[in-house]
Formats: sequence, structure tokens, C-alpha cells
Amino acid sequence: MTQGQQQSALVVSAHPGDFVWRAGGAIALYASRGWKVKIVSLSFGERGESASLWKERGMTVERVKELRRDEAMAAARVLGGEVEFFDCGDYPLNFTAAHMDRLVDIYRSVQPRFVLTHSLEDPYNMDHPLAARIAQEARIVAQAHGHQPGGTVLGAPPVFLFEPHQTEQCNWKPQVLLDITPVWDTKRKAFEILAAQEYLWEYYTRVALNRGVQAARNSEKKHIKYAEAYQRIFPQVTEDLAM
Repeated sequence: MTQGQQQSALVVSAHPGDFVWRAGGAIALYASRGWKVKIVSLSFGERGESASLWKERGMTVERVKELRRDEAMAAARVLGGEVEFFDCGDYPLNFTAAHMDRLVDIYRSVQPRFVLTHSLEDPYNMDHPLAARIAQEARIVAQAHGHQPGGTVLGAPPVFLFEPHQTEQCNWKPQVLLDITPVWDTKRKAFEILAAQEYLWEYYTRVALNRGVQAARNSEKKHIKYAEAYQRIFPQVTEDLAM
């Protein structure tokens, strides 16, 4: 990154709601610090994530996509991120070689300092680990000098896996607790845009409160009330173990 260049982060999400519930605090926090936060939503969540919409008479796939797109774009604006949709289908995702090239191009153009995506396992939703594999594979391809030679290759941004809905069944462990207290109201506001999944508003509020308690207990920052939890893929490289 050249001096004076805007710092950036990348979020790779299977469905529109995922980046809000699981990483909305990180998005809002870094956007508030002046970072560019790019969000890739691989689908519109039109099949498995939109049950309430399908209960309406005369609903169609295209109408569900339109409604979920509008919700997700509004939520991203509130959080301060920029969302791009791949429209890979939903339940299941249909990710192609062309989609991979597109995602690699995003990695190289954004040059993220870190990447957020799903857990590597989720027996309840196979779209989620697929999205994680896609995010990781695209990161590796973006580092390859032989892929579209002459372009700017990616460095080695750390990858953080955001919290799945049922952690124990996903073999996921919280290794990083991010204080999102300063931007909690922003995240909650983004929640309330996702009318198709209103049943999750209070659930993820409780998750943030629980992680906030853990963050305060595992630090000297007793002011923390809300937090998000992440698991790392790669080791942390540091010159100071006290950090």
C-alpha cells in the first residue's frame, strides 16, 4: 500500500443477511475509521434466507431477489460498506470459473488489509463453508504471479472467520473478540432493515452482548458492552506478544 492510499477490507458473504448479522460491527467500525469496506454477496438469499417473503401470495424468484437486493444495499449503506452481488444462486450456490476470475479481480483491485468470511464447516448450511472455500481460493489465486501476468498481485491479508449460527456443530472457536460498542447502534439499525429475517434481530443482539461480556473479561477494557467474535485461519505475526 502506497503512502496516503485508503486502507481497505473485504467481506465475502454467502447471503445478504450474513454480512450484517456476523460482520456488521466490523464493517461499521472500519468504515467509521475511513476505511473502504468492500462486501461481496455471492447470492441474494432468494431461496433459503427469505422464508417470510415466500409466504406472500404471487411471490416470484425475481421479486424476492429485488427485495433482498434493496434490503442488503440499504443495510450496507448504513454500515458504511459497498456491496456487490454475484447472483450465484442460493441453496445451492453455483459458483463458476467466471465468478472466480471476478472475485480474484476484486481482491487485486481492493488490496484488502484483512478478509472476513464464513466458518469452514456448517452442517446446517452448505452455502456457508462453500463461500469460505471460495474466499480462500480466490485469495490464493490473487497471490499467483502467473494469473493474468503483469497485474498487481495480492499480499498476505489475514483471514478471519465470522461466527456461525451454531458454533459447536461448526467446530468454530472464538479467537478474536472485536469491540463494536462504539458502532453497535449502527449495526442494530442495519439489522432492522432486514425485514425478511426479523426473527434474527434479537438473537444476534444477544450474541453481541454475550461476546461483549467475554471481551471485557478477557481484557482490561471493562467498558466493552458489545463485541463480534472471529476465528483466524493463519497465525498472527507480531513483534509484541503483549499486544
